[in-house]
Amino acid sequence: MRVLHTSDWHVGRTFHGRDLLGDQEAVLSGLADLVAEERVDVVVLAGDLYDRAVPSGEAVEMCMRVLSRIREAGAQLVVTPGNHDSAARVGAFAEFAAAGGLHLRTRIARLHEPVLLPDEHGQVAFYGIPYLEPDPARHALRARADVPGAGEVAERGHTAVLTEAMNRIRADLAGRDARSVVLAHAFVTGGERGDSERTIAVGGVEQVPGSVFDGVDYVALGHLHGPQRLAEHLRYSGSPLAYSFSEAAQRKSVWLVDFDAAGLAEVRRRELPVPRRLATVEGRLAELLSAPEYAEYEDCYLSATLTDEVRPLEAMRRLQERFPHAVHLEWRPEGGRATSPLRYAEAVRGRDDRELAARFVADCRGAEPNESERELLDRALREVAR
Repeated sequence: MRVLHTSDWHVGRTFHGRDLLGDQEAVLSGLADLVAEERVDVVVLAGDLYDRAVPSGEAVEMCMRVLSRIREAGAQLVVTPGNHDSAARVGAFAEFAAAGGLHLRTRIARLHEPVLLPDEHGQVAFYGIPYLEPDPARHALRARADVPGAGEVAERGHTAVLTEAMNRIRADLAGRDARSVVLAHAFVTGGERGDSERTIAVGGVEQVPGSVFDGVDYVALGHLHGPQRLAEHLRYSGSPLAYSFSEAAQRKSVWLVDFDAAGLAEVRRRELPVPRRLATVEGRLAELLSAPEYAEYEDCYLSATLTDEVRPLEAMRRLQERFPHAVHLEWRPEGGRATSPLRYAEAVRGRDDRELAARFVADCRGAEPNESERELLDRALREVAR
């Protein structure tokens, strides 16, 4: 059996205010071509199908088109929700969807019940662990006599609830002659995070040890957006697109996971296309707008750091004349500006409103207001007083 491991689609996400649905559909639809090319049997999606609990209608429609294309290409799908998803919404009509090859594993109380899919060597059991928010999950994982291996979750935190979830999965697996895949959305110790993952910290502790997942053939992890190998059987696929400039150097990819009669046989990485590169530049605004060496970034999503001594007026508008996909702008003057903790009482002591307004402009822009600007400030202060 060949499995494609993906996660963190975040369908409906924006990038610094830019709509990404077109980029997302282009990359995710390409997974169907990969399924056909590599003869993938099962696609697993380890959480964060959507970017928000209540996705837009456009996001849902696009997601359904992508899932349908993957199914038409010949693969069944196993999906579990992440911390951005609403498990109840993702799992709507799960029983009906399973009949068409889309297996939605969203119920915590049933996480020990696998999707069983056959190949020439027997069965592979796919267990989906929905994102477990510790306190609600403790109640959902209460001890039940009809669930093998079920116990009470005595401690708080991510490790405790994931340990109980895996105890139930291992107990169920012990009674089957099957190889195993677990989908989980968690922050496993040793993983490297970027700037675009929403924290799942509870009580200051969000990481769980990889040993929690011992005893299964492969663990398809979601949550961290960079592709990572924590152990041969324990991997993050990462997100299919970059969702922050901290991910600009990442090569987005999926894992192709092969199983033979004995279990995990081989894992290969397949890189995904990049619809629009991310780039960062630094320099004076005039230089960025004219220097030929920046021409290669004109079609990139761009983050620019301006080093002008005085903050340029309408910097973003002017930057976008050359770089239409510039989305982020910072101002850090060359040499830096002397800064000290601002104490309100000291800042206003002995200064009238006119002086305070001029001081504010100077602090924000790096230059005192000129005469025409001072006249505008005076007019505004007179209007307020009147």
